[in-house]
Amino acid sequence: MITAYYSSILDQPVDRVWGMVRDFNNYPVYIDGVTESLIEDDKRGDEVGAVRRFNYSGNWIRQRLLRHSDDARLLTYQGIDRLAFPPGLAARSPAPVAYEGTIRLARIVDGERTFIEWPVVLDPAPGEDAAWRALFMDWIPQWTESLRRTLARA
Repeated sequence: MITAYYSSILDQPVDRVWGMVRDFNNYPVYIDGVTESLIEDDKRGDEVGAVRRFNYSGNWIRQRLLRHSDDARLLTYQGIDRLAFPPGLAARSPAPVAYEGTIRLARIVDGERTFIEWPVVLDPAPGEDAAWRALFMDWIPQWTESLRRTLARA
């Protein structure tokens, strides 16, 4: 097991940021490249156990909401299917990986800003840690910047 961890400061109040990310089905609103998202089985986007199926860069991905807390301003999700490594990014594509991610927000009093941390725990095949960590250490900052841009426009 390895963890790709990223944190940043968003120049927005924490309640505003949480209002955007708390709905598990809101991915297309704030993540560039997500064109569609659907919650299966008529569950709510803040209901633990909800499954979202979304299209990211032309690939359909399913994730389950494992934890959701308005008080702690966090949500944890898990890939239902192992995630395939994007083609063309490595000489030899690593095997698909199981993963679990958490978005956690905290209020920064100074300037009414938000501290965001986004760890993703990965379970790669032996010897494939570096490729998977590098991929997520590229993706998570991109997702965070996408969130930042969306908040600035809203």
